[in-house]
Amino acid sequence: MPRRRTGTRTIAVVNGKGGSSKTPTTAMLAAVLAQRDQSSVLAWDNNEARGTLGRRTEQAPHEANVRDLLPEVDRLTAKGADPTEISRYVHPQQGDGYDVLQSDPAILPGSDRLTGDDFDAIHRLVTGRYRVVVVDSGNAVDAPNWLRMLDSADQIVVPTTTRTEHAEAARLLLSALHSRDARSAALADQAVVIVSHAERDEAGPADVVGQYEWLARTAVTIPYDPAMRADHLR
Repeated sequence: MPRRRTGTRTIAVVNGKGGSSKTPTTAMLAAVLAQRDQSSVLAWDNNEARGTLGRRTEQAPHEANVRDLLPEVDRLTAKGADPTEISRYVHPQQGDGYDVLQSDPAILPGSDRLTGDDFDAIHRLVTGRYRVVVVDSGNAVDAPNWLRMLDSADQIVVPTTTRTEHAEAARLLLSALHSRDARSAALADQAVVIVSHAERDEAGPADVVGQYEWLARTAVTIPYDPAMRADHLR
């Protein structure tokens, strides 16, 4: 069970509309960090509606999601609160050693959006319980919770694939961040781009990597892996 810690790092896994691989990257990055560093790690689905992180990872006996947790934040952050109570709202990944905070699978896009203040409340709680928080950004780059996530991030990771439209979405996002403000530009400069090989019979990712040379700190390649298409990510 996560313990209260200081110095939590927030990693935002981001791409714009038309991007790809945010959810698999979030899950696998959380798993690697949990296993390699023996840290308490949370993967948080910050989609404004109906994100797939919960569907593609292990389910706890309960069905709680971020909207169930939100009304409890003040109680769970109050002096003397039991830090283990968060287990009622997250879904442990038994094999990979991290927890998942799901988005609401039933809500429709545009209805009852999470606000920036909502993001701040959840972020305040989970950064008191976990050493690393990996946030799946979702696609709505103009949503208040997306923008507040960006402003709270210590590091961004930009997943993309060898497909032209996915690579273009990543480039456009990084360019937009460079223009947004000084802090966003710094995040873009230090970004890690992950280029996954989309299909076995398509050209490999080596040619795509060079496109990010002036937009990010580094770009790394992931070879084709059919397991990434599985319903459940392990």
